[in-house]
Amino acid sequence: MSSLADQILHDLSRAIDNDELVLPTLPEVALRVREAAEDPNISVPALSKVIGEDTALTARIIKVVNSPLLRTSREINDLQMAVSRLGINYTANLATGLAMEQMFQATTDVVDRKMREIWNRSIEVAAVSHVLCRHYTRLMPDQATLAGLVHQIGVLPILTYAEEYGPLLADSISLDHVIDKIHPRIGEKILRTWQFPELLAKVPGEYTNFTRDSAKVDYVDIVQVAALQSYTGSNHPYTQLDWTRIPAFAKLGLDPETLTDQDEDLSAAMDAAMSMLQ
Repeated sequence: MSSLADQILHDLSRAIDNDELVLPTLPEVALRVREAAEDPNISVPALSKVIGEDTALTARIIKVVNSPLLRTSREINDLQMAVSRLGINYTANLATGLAMEQMFQATTDVVDRKMREIWNRSIEVAAVSHVLCRHYTRLMPDQATLAGLVHQIGVLPILTYAEEYGPLLADSISLDHVIDKIHPRIGEKILRTWQFPELLAKVPGEYTNFTRDSAKVDYVDIVQVAALQSYTGSNHPYTQLDWTRIPAFAKLGLDPETLTDQDEDLSAAMDAAMSMLQ
């Protein structure tokens, strides 16, 4: 590892330990949606009113409810009907995740490209997580989707740091090394600061621990398998691991050797989930 990457890892680690790292805040609309959804008496019209203040988010929610994965026999083109169809919790988690896209924007071209790359991978992992969750577990697909969308949230402060610190931006190998090493820890800290529930808050910090073997299947397992799946066909180091030894696959009842030749229904569902979130 370069001395530059070493130095930055040291600086960022110290900043995290001393609570000096500036963590991103949830977009305003996501904060309002989560606050509204925490009210046990929240009504569909009341939640729709909160989401309806953001026209882009409204359009995304309506697109999701009409996607091949979720649609019914008739098209829904009204936000209140969409929220009613998805349910309060599903809508709130989806709205939170989708609103985060606005955080993945930068002032420099290099960082902007990197942020788009991270967001696109997050969408892919979220889509695969949604499908794995529905097909292989009894967990909640909306939680799995949100877990996928936030699993690399810890990259944001690193890229913000890189924007202000030129040498790191100019050295892409060091930048990637710093991201790989430290984003899980920062991501977990961000989600805890945002008061995400424990079952989601631990996802960024644990999804790269490939020896992890919890008592029963959870969202970390789902995101871990989805993240590995997203690197299939690439030369990423994760593709060199022996996936048959990774406990998450067994907990989902999946054989990693046949996962890439999934049945057509599963592949179609993953494609549908991708287009639903994009």
